Amino acid sequence: MQLKAAGVDEVILAVGHMAHLFESFFQDGTRFGIKISYSYEDKPLGTAGAVAFALDDLGDDFIVMNGDLLTTLNYKKMFMLHQKRSAAATIATFNREIKIDFGVIEFDSSQMLKTYTEKPSYSFNLGMGVNILNADIASNFLVKGEYLDMPDLMLKIQTQGHSVYCHNEDCFWLDMGCHTDYQEANEVFEKMKDEFLPLKTK
Repeated sequence: MQLKAAGVDEVILAVGHMAHLFESFFQDGTRFGIKISYSYEDKPLGTAGAVAFALDDLGDDFIVMNGDLLTTLNYKKMFMLHQKRSAAATIATFNREIKIDFGVIEFDSSQMLKTYTEKPSYSFNLGMGVNILNADIASNFLVKGEYLDMPDLMLKIQTQGHSVYCHNEDCFWLDMGCHTDYQEANEVFEKMKDEFLPLKTK
């Protein structure tokens, strides 16, 4: 629904293990008001490798995203900025603060104390699992059947001199990498439903 509200009219799902369950649930997308088709993997190809099989059916610029995340990211805004910059790729990022519950020590090669910080906090920019790629540029690095993760693809694109931008906005983001994350996502969705479901799609 979020993608539809952002102007996306077609989705290609990269599926492998238990593909039939995804097809049974999503079917051709009619009931969601969006066209859904499938790209099949005989073996895991990584977060970027599967894109190679779908390139011929994608537009000049396209979104690649993980299926196990919950976010209020403004996809349309990100896509428009990507095109305005004529970017080769754009990575959605999320700032997360990690708090350490212990005293953190740094020492030199002779084991002399350098720093001792009690319960520090560190801030990191994380990849949200939402990316935009330019098809012409990405096609130079994608080989059908070859394993490739998205961080490796982004670095390949960058090292060849192409522009890779990072997009950061104030939004909610949760990666559902395990069962407890999925439970949390359900609870958050019920509490924030109006923020996840655009009004015109209800």
